[in-house]
Amino acid sequence: MGNNEKEPMFSAKNMKYLTGPFSANNPVIVQILGICSALAVTVQLKPAIVMALSVAVVTGFANLVMSLLRKGVPSRIRIIVQLVVIAALVILVDQVLKAFVYDVSKQLSVYVGLIITNCIVMGRVEAFGLGNKPWPSFLDGLGNGLGYGLILVIVAFFRELFGSGSLLGLHIIPESWYAADGGFYSNNGLMLFPPMALIIVGCIIWVHRSWKKDLQEK
Repeated sequence: MGNNEKEPMFSAKNMKYLTGPFSANNPVIVQILGICSALAVTVQLKPAIVMALSVAVVTGFANLVMSLLRKGVPSRIRIIVQLVVIAALVILVDQVLKAFVYDVSKQLSVYVGLIITNCIVMGRVEAFGLGNKPWPSFLDGLGNGLGYGLILVIVAFFRELFGSGSLLGLHIIPESWYAADGGFYSNNGLMLFPPMALIIVGCIIWVHRSWKKDLQEK
């Protein structure tokens, strides 16, 4: 390849930045980051999906913007600049949520604002965005946001299904199954409590480590 030939936008290397955080380098189950969100916004599937998309957008564009600014930001004030960029993106996302999905925005409450201090967002900007070109940085941020969101969605799926008998607010478990109607089933109220989110995340980590044996501690 010639020195002046540009790397394809969706080369294998770039796609690894995007897809790596889904499994091999997932920020939640491998790096153990962003656990607090798994406790707070996964009682129902819809808020978890919205939160996942919000973090993916903020992480992707924060990485992109800081990569574009990386050569012009003095090292001593880089953290302040990062916070300003991330805060601006979070405010934009929050306003979009209030405009188009107000009910979910109310459910998420302060947790959208707390994206500003999410260690995944700050970590990717510091570790990748400030040292790489804009496009790979955007893919890395987007991939880590989606990898984080994937775990949120999985946890919310099980919590809402077994805790409320529904998914996305739609009742899934047949009414005839419930004990009150002569059936055999009852919702597991423990699923609606925060500790169950930790237990589900722990189960996901166990399954993932059993599959990815190279991640197991020797």
